[in-house]
Amino acid sequence: MQGTVIKSSGSVYGVRATDGRVVDCRVKGNFRLKGIRSTNPVAVGDHVKFDVRSDGTAYIVEILERKNYIVRKASNLSKQSHILAANLDLCFLVVTINHPATATTFIDRFLAAAEAYRVPTVLVFNKTDLYNEAEREELEYLTALYESIGYSCMRTSATDGSGIEQLREAMRGKVSLLAGNSGVGKSSIANAIAPEIAARVGEISKTHDTGMHTTTYTEMFEFMPGSYLVDTPGVKGFGTFDMEAEEISHYFVEFFRLSRDCRYSNCTHTHEPGCAVLEALEKGEIAPSRYQSYLSMLEDKDEGKYRAAE
Repeated sequence: MQGTVIKSSGSVYGVRATDGRVVDCRVKGNFRLKGIRSTNPVAVGDHVKFDVRSDGTAYIVEILERKNYIVRKASNLSKQSHILAANLDLCFLVVTINHPATATTFIDRFLAAAEAYRVPTVLVFNKTDLYNEAEREELEYLTALYESIGYSCMRTSATDGSGIEQLREAMRGKVSLLAGNSGVGKSSIANAIAPEIAARVGEISKTHDTGMHTTTYTEMFEFMPGSYLVDTPGVKGFGTFDMEAEEISHYFVEFFRLSRDCRYSNCTHTHEPGCAVLEALEKGEIAPSRYQSYLSMLEDKDEGKYRAAE
């Protein structure tokens, strides 16, 4: 049988079969992805094959080819990865200028990972109703910065509802991932987009009586016909996984465009003469924050350095 993984709780995976049934499946202990070690070998969004045994237990036996996925370095096992979701049409990265502040290093690392694994990403600046004048100026600056690179930016407030309908429409007919740091209001946005998610939160909390909510695990919801939202737990740091040092600049799109004019084809953009990226940085044509994020990713070869982005 075949289906799509719509929920991952660690050891049990909810799979929506082609006939519409949701089947709880497990994986065998030796199940591994080809060519990648992961803390979660099966991710929400995966298209899989599964078998149901005579005793009613079901096991995932194969993951079908993925078109893309978002992956980060596992926070507790540095040589393994953690896959946030697979087979995505869009990713919406929720960030905040304050309450709490999202570090540009985190944003840039996430965007680089999305570029590496071919996931189109939109930045969603949330909690706009809370910003003072200085924070609104920072919002304008960061919006201009990322739009100049080529990323779409949206503004929302889950509190007063501004921007929510535009976000909902942007998700229409797509499989969308909602991601971001803990505390940026991601769950509130999900609830505003799809009230049935809020109902699910209340149902789970009542059952467990622990304040537990959907984002203690990853789950996919169909909130409009043919429109799916993948809600994930909030993350702190974003350690990049399986990137060679010479590849990192490829995933900073403005660096990649400029690198064609570098004197050396293997330029690292750190010290070489005739480096077009360094020249652009000196002229103010590249944001210093983006360059610092790039340097921090180069340092990831030193164990534990990525935690500085938390």
